[in-house]
Amino acid sequence: MEYRSLPDLRNLATLKAVVEYGGVAEAGRELNVGQPAVTKRLRALDACYGLQLMQREGRRLELTVAGVRVYEYARLVLDHQHSLLDDLDSLHVGENSLRLEVTGSIGEHLLPELLLNFAEAHPDYRIQSRMGYTRRIQTRLATGLSDMALLEQAPDHPEILVQKWLDDEVVLVCGKAHPLWGCGMIPLADLKQLNYVLRESRSSMRATLDKALQDIGIENIPIAMEVGSTDTIVEMLQRGQHVSFLPRFSVEEALSSEGIYHIKVQGLRIHRTLWIARTRATLNNDVSEAFIQLLRHKVG
Repeated sequence: MEYRSLPDLRNLATLKAVVEYGGVAEAGRELNVGQPAVTKRLRALDACYGLQLMQREGRRLELTVAGVRVYEYARLVLDHQHSLLDDLDSLHVGENSLRLEVTGSIGEHLLPELLLNFAEAHPDYRIQSRMGYTRRIQTRLATGLSDMALLEQAPDHPEILVQKWLDDEVVLVCGKAHPLWGCGMIPLADLKQLNYVLRESRSSMRATLDKALQDIGIENIPIAMEVGSTDTIVEMLQRGQHVSFLPRFSVEEALSSEGIYHIKVQGLRIHRTLWIARTRATLNNDVSEAFIQLLRHKVG
């Protein structure tokens, strides 16, 4: 392989910035370089690939067919670069620290209170937390890039130890503008007639939901949108006429305040468990043990 012909990461970042910020001047401000430097980097990419990647359409620069492919590659490469830097940063673990990973819903709705309570109880300890998808979290645990995780699915890996944390349920909910508000219970067959906004397919909640529906013979439901935030979905339900399946722990407050409504479905209850996962290396870690005690108190 001819490594001398590989593109410069700065040039790829520049192309990405031009596309995403709308022009050379805008990209220059974001990258803190002058417009001539932005133009020079774009030309260097053209030379690297032997193709024109952007062309002017009126007052705007637009990607060519080749440019679209390079832009997609640039996004992928730069995302991997950020992930690599995060991984390397995770290797620098100070004393009295715990590297904690959580799934998105847990991070949005349970983690803030846990971190505040832990900081108050143990001011000398530090928790470095980050959110991610279950599969990537499992990989980071198994490879020693994190110490503990709070998960919505139990990982299946010989190096990862799991224990039950909390019971949860995935519930069908809607907002006040929906015709099913206050309906009580609907038959199972009606699920295919509703219009859904759901979490993205890579989320743990979706994996649980999809399996539960398949187990009762429902392969497909009408999904209007997939959204990566439970809070955003709740806000959309409150403003529109969609429904959603969401973790009960993440919508408990909205249910209590009657911002959304729990639609019960005849013959369908989706129960699940939230898990604590950690590696053997943290079994005798003081910070890990202190955090486990806090989590057990949460169960009670």
